[in-house]
Amino acid sequence: MIRLLALLLALLPLSALAQPVGTPIVIGQSYKLPSAIMGSARTINVWLPPGYEKGAKRYPVLYLLDGGVDQDFHHISGIAQLGTIVGTTRDMIVVGIETVDRRNELAFPIATDAKLKADYPTAGQSDRFRRYLAQEVKPWVEKTYRTSGESALIGESLAGLFVVETMLRAPTLFDTWIAISPSLWWDNEALVKAAPALLSKARGRLWLSVANEQGMGVAPFAALLKDKVPATLAWTYAPCPDETHATIYHGAALAAIRQLYPQPSQ
Repeated sequence: MIRLLALLLALLPLSALAQPVGTPIVIGQSYKLPSAIMGSARTINVWLPPGYEKGAKRYPVLYLLDGGVDQDFHHISGIAQLGTIVGTTRDMIVVGIETVDRRNELAFPIATDAKLKADYPTAGQSDRFRRYLAQEVKPWVEKTYRTSGESALIGESLAGLFVVETMLRAPTLFDTWIAISPSLWWDNEALVKAAPALLSKARGRLWLSVANEQGMGVAPFAALLKDKVPATLAWTYAPCPDETHATIYHGAALAAIRQLYPQPSQ
């Protein structure tokens, strides 16, 4: 009997005999912060560059919309980490702001598209979310971390719409704007139509891209920028015709961050 048991054990794969004990891979820290504006605690995820704890250096902050762990936090913080490791981009802090009801939080009120309004009755509270960023998220980040005063807002799709709207309606809230395939089609391109009256106050740097999509409202907005852009706004329009709405984000974000935050020459 003992010899039979020994034979059976010998036939088992090593993995069945001894499973190694794994350790968690931790990328960043997650916080539940109370929010009076949003009416409940909200999740903020933060990635700090290597060596942050050892020095006194101050860093630019990349504020990421849809920044939940199950949203875009890992792949955008991964871009920042790669830039640090290989020395292609400046070190930065990545702050992921998790969204819960994206159409409610990232889109402005629907005024003309009745079907859109019927389909998404909770949509249209982007102004409240903007106040949340301005009055609660940014002050907490600036109090908690060594920030340099440089701040960027990045988002794709509806989050990209929010980036463009914020650039136009709250132009001093951030100094850099990264809008990737922004949903400027929202409410019959209402933001594109409103832009001529708002662009004069735009400032900072805008990096704009779109995939091989029709009817997004991005091309008309880019054409408007050519005619109406003020001297206070430096902008780049970098379409990605080989990408789809589902595939554009990572590569476009990498290109934007490399262009906007290059590592200074030694």
